[in-house]
Amino acid sequence: MPQSPARAAAHPSAAKDRSSLYEEITSKIVAELEAGCFPWVQPWGSSGVRAPLGLPKNAATGRRYSGINVLILWSAVVENGYSVQSWLTFKQALALGGHVRRGERGTTVVYADRFVPDDERQRAHERGEAPRAIPFLKRFTVFNVEQCLDLPDGIAAGPPPVDTDLILPQAEALIRAIGADLRIGGDKAYYDVAGDFIRVPPPQVFYEPINWTRTVCHEHVHWAGAAHRLNRDLSGSFGSRKYAEEELVGLSGQSGPGLSGQSPATRPSADADVEVTLSRC
Repeated sequence: MPQSPARAAAHPSAAKDRSSLYEEITSKIVAELEAGCFPWVQPWGSSGVRAPLGLPKNAATGRRYSGINVLILWSAVVENGYSVQSWLTFKQALALGGHVRRGERGTTVVYADRFVPDDERQRAHERGEAPRAIPFLKRFTVFNVEQCLDLPDGIAAGPPPVDTDLILPQAEALIRAIGADLRIGGDKAYYDVAGDFIRVPPPQVFYEPINWTRTVCHEHVHWAGAAHRLNRDLSGSFGSRKYAEEELVGLSGQSGPGLSGQSPATRPSADADVEVTLSRC
């Protein structure tokens, strides 16, 4: 006899399944952190990340995913290089007239809530007590719309094309005036001490144009610290105290665009940057 979600969750095997799912998700996030992958912090996409920044949503209902599902689906976008943040269940794809491409593997998301069984509601009513809700957790498998075929055009449409003319005139004037060797390309941002040049990804891969300017300003601060300029100590390796101290100096530079009235002086991840950096000092 099929069990209701609440009764299934109350069963020891359901509790074990819930614990296993939590461990699986936690282990995946920790592994990404240890590998230096922070898709919710980095303000640009890597060469394999083409989706615009935003909350993942269900393509059929338009409802945004929340909680741990956001991290799960962001991680799937990063890992698989999807260009959209829209998802469907297998049945939803069929209902829309399409289908999941053969051989595709879905991504597991979860739905957690509490449920009051009828017998518990009746017991509580007879005793004049508040009914006790039973927590439950359900797994769902979803597929990115790029894993599906024959979906309606409105569902399957990719993100709008990015305007390639994204460098602010004020930023371009500042860069020209400074005269640093700025090389645009790749998917990493850094100042090369040995080569005395700055490398940043192209503006098109940044989720917000202002963040390209902030990143360039940040790397220019490191450039200014070279031995033949301000002579700061740039010898610190990643994770060292010297490296952390120099990053704090760099963070001061990326607030420049905000001071010019372009946007708020901090970006969403700035607090996280400072917290991580201070922990190494």
